[in-house]
Amino acid sequence: MGLNALDVAVIAVYLACVTLFGMRFRKRTGTLRGYFLAEKTIPWWAIALSIVAAETSTLTIISVPGMAYEHDFGFLQLVVGYLVGRVIISVLLIPHYFRGELVTAYQLIERRFGQRLRTLTAGLFLITRAAAEGVRVFAVAIVVGIALSNLLGGMSALGRDVAAIGIVTLLTMIYTFEGGMAAVIWTDVVQLAVYVTGTLVGFFTILRLVPGGWHTVYDMAAAADKFRVFDFGWRPLAAYTFWSGLIGGAFLTTASHGTDQLIVQRLLASRSERQAKLALLASGAMVLFQFALFLLVGAMLYVFYRLFPPAAGFARADTIFPTFIVTRMPHGVSGLLISAILAAAMANLSAALNSLSSTTIVDFYSRLNPLSSEERRVQWARVATVAWGLALFVLAIAARRGGRVLEMGLSIASVAYGSLLGVFLLGVLTQRANERGAMAGMLCGFMLNVYLWKYSRVPFTWYVALGSVATFVIGYGASLLHPSKPNSGLPGTPLHPSKPNSGLPGTPLHPSKPTTGLLGTPGLPERRRS
Repeated sequence: MGLNALDVAVIAVYLACVTLFGMRFRKRTGTLRGYFLAEKTIPWWAIALSIVAAETSTLTIISVPGMAYEHDFGFLQLVVGYLVGRVIISVLLIPHYFRGELVTAYQLIERRFGQRLRTLTAGLFLITRAAAEGVRVFAVAIVVGIALSNLLGGMSALGRDVAAIGIVTLLTMIYTFEGGMAAVIWTDVVQLAVYVTGTLVGFFTILRLVPGGWHTVYDMAAAADKFRVFDFGWRPLAAYTFWSGLIGGAFLTTASHGTDQLIVQRLLASRSERQAKLALLASGAMVLFQFALFLLVGAMLYVFYRLFPPAAGFARADTIFPTFIVTRMPHGVSGLLISAILAAAMANLSAALNSLSSTTIVDFYSRLNPLSSEERRVQWARVATVAWGLALFVLAIAARRGGRVLEMGLSIASVAYGSLLGVFLLGVLTQRANERGAMAGMLCGFMLNVYLWKYSRVPFTWYVALGSVATFVIGYGASLLHPSKPNSGLPGTPLHPSKPNSGLPGTPLHPSKPTTGLLGTPGLPERRRS
């Protein structure tokens, strides 16, 4: 059937409206604090919705239903670990992030270890986040290529991919460039509402199309064991078991939400430490509902295509849901659902652009140019946003030859997360670890994860756990072999919860005392409390 003019009009109107909505927040971006943290004025519930939108991309919406179509609900075992990881972050990491005026996660590393390790962790984040995000952006091309196959029939596959990725990247870059974090978070809220609503519309549409409705869906899906969630068998090479989900998912989330600037920046934009914890924990409940919904849609698609077999088999599971939308949905509704998938893409992309830009400016540019004015830094922040937008466009095109996009994206991110989390745990949990030992451990943990990714059959769900443990053990051992001299108040001081530490070199972190502000620039007010 394909999309018609009404569907294309719905998509165009959505893209135009969300771009214009995001541009309304330009007035809040006069300072780095405003551009990257939205002046810490965002309520917890909006932060929670934004976290969910930031960790959900087009590849999530199209790949997760494909998992249930091919297998079962086993992916939810990973979500159990996601919930545990959020509790760990709330206890171990968030309190440290709210001791001082931090903008990036990697300023915490400098406070504990020193500048060299901060540079290393920030640089690793930039490289791996960009690579993983390129895969996520490429998922847009899969959807648009199917949706607009009739309209773009005269173009080559490469041409369609370039056009699809280019349009979404450009529009997202415009409002992220103009509005900074405020635009990112509030457009995330809108976009999450759009893609969840669109998925629910798809759910009820499939029920209407299947003879017998829910009873038929349940009977056929249950007979095929589609609703099976837990697998308690101990099989280290299986990606989705209870143990890989609980342990691997907990490590993965502790790393992705506790050390990755993409999420940490949202937590830092909260009004207070308490609200950051509330937002993070609430996002876990939302993620559980969201993934259960996506998997249920996949099981329903399995039933539908058993009753109404497609003319040709699906080349990859990622195309099943988009193909159904384009070929079976009523016109207008098809456009809404394609808009919903693009909403997830734009929410995730805007989050990546803002976090990559903040790390570039705060962890690199501002350190190399400490005397630059606040206005100059904001200007360069916008330049960095454009530069990273172009980089992600190129990386998305390069990702065309990959495999199943969800697992490929998670695998790339997990390679770096292991060593990053290990370093953060060394800083938070130990007093004797030093910069030299932490760097040695980080290098070994990263190399272990690269080996597991490229040369072993170990699934990505174990990468972060194994890399973190290797980084922690080797880093601590190397620190004991080569201890550093104690320097009270300087980088290397333990991050003990009961003792104030310096957040930026030479600046006090006690909440009741003024700080010198971001990166040593004066004039930032005390952060607002709820």
